[in-house]
Amino acid sequence: MNKITNSEKLKNFLNLELLPDLEIAIDELFATIDKRKSATKDEREELDNLRDMRSDCLTIVEDIERGEIDDEEVDALLDELMEIKSEKTKGDSDI
Repeated sequence: MNKITNSEKLKNFLNLELLPDLEIAIDELFATIDKRKSATKDEREELDNLRDMRSDCLTIVEDIERGEIDDEEVDALLDELMEIKSEKTKGDSDI
């Protein structure tokens, strides 16, 4: 029986949950901006933040795939993301 590693758990969480949620949030924000043909300062900042988070997630996935991230960092990231996820589940379902 194969035991899934925390690296695999983190990679799966990023690829299957967080990245799709970020893509949806980015698309929805783009749709809102496109509808008005302009973006507020807050919307531009939010879009930048969402894009930065997406980029960070993709970098982490690449680092995991190349074996360039150590177990302690994986564990810390996984713990942090799971804590954020549980807080979001208690509150609302937005990112």
